[in-house]
Amino acid sequence: MPENNPTAIVLLQFGGPDSLDAVEPFLLNLFNDPDIFTLPLLSKDGIGGWLNRRLQKSAAKFISSRRAPVVKEKYAEIGGKSPIVEKTNEQVEALQKYLDEHTKLKTTVRLAARYWNPLTAATIESLIRDDIHDVVLLPLYAQYSIANAGSSFNEWDRQAKRLGAHFNNRRVKTYYKNEKYIGALNARIDEALESFANKKEVFLLFSAHGTPLDMVKQGDPYSEQIRETMELVMSSRAHDKKYMLSFQSKVGPKRWLTPSTTATIADLGRTGVTDMLVIPIAFVSDHIETLHELNIEERATARQAGLANYVVMKGLNDHPLFIECLADIAIQEIRALKHE
Repeated sequence: MPENNPTAIVLLQFGGPDSLDAVEPFLLNLFNDPDIFTLPLLSKDGIGGWLNRRLQKSAAKFISSRRAPVVKEKYAEIGGKSPIVEKTNEQVEALQKYLDEHTKLKTTVRLAARYWNPLTAATIESLIRDDIHDVVLLPLYAQYSIANAGSSFNEWDRQAKRLGAHFNNRRVKTYYKNEKYIGALNARIDEALESFANKKEVFLLFSAHGTPLDMVKQGDPYSEQIRETMELVMSSRAHDKKYMLSFQSKVGPKRWLTPSTTATIADLGRTGVTDMLVIPIAFVSDHIETLHELNIEERATARQAGLANYVVMKGLNDHPLFIECLADIAIQEIRALKHE
């Protein structure tokens, strides 16, 4: 391999529909993900595994077609597409600029989205075309779950095998304890608190994307890492406010992590909380779960619960401290690659 070939830092993200027409195929890819949605009807091996995959494809097609009209309406209310497309591209550009300006490393920052363009296969194909062999897989999820980074890693392996690609790669599982990541969260919290007349009385509600309870029972560490993240944030703030954690985005009939964000907002309103800042603790980019679910749907919940001041924190997006966090991690992994 030529010495001057760059190392690719591949940011892993869910991605999102870039138009209303893309909503249904995006959902189809989502519900066809075996790490997210499973049909444990038969053995995973042999004919049972084959039948499960066929059944899942049929189920994914049915569910996505049924859900698409409602989801389209939500995307229409926030601009007709997912803002995560632009926000993630801004992160890619900001990280590339930081690495170019602050290091002598030859790097190329790319994006591999799990459910919509640029899909993982397309990103791998671009690396093959550019004769790139050294890769750092860096998820845009600070906490690890089989349903976020785990799914992206599995898809990477499937597509690399299918394309016959072989990389020297390093994989980052978590970075929620990174001081710059915690600092970026606190910086966004402080920015949001400026919108309150009485900052001392603001209740901090940390809202995270939930997961089914059976994932937790199987050892998925995500929910505990989310709690740790919240405590690290509050510890660095000297526990200056009342706070708690809730979970959002429940899909399907399974039992999910509780308490739900909707129920928590309603309960806090009944106990006399009037000023609330919602912190999307599991998300690093603004997208439908923050801009619609929290900022539109839960705002209505807050209004009904009697909250006078309800604010949703802006996502980390391309905040300088968050970009520095990603850069520090990338640099560390590149150095490790060079010494392997």
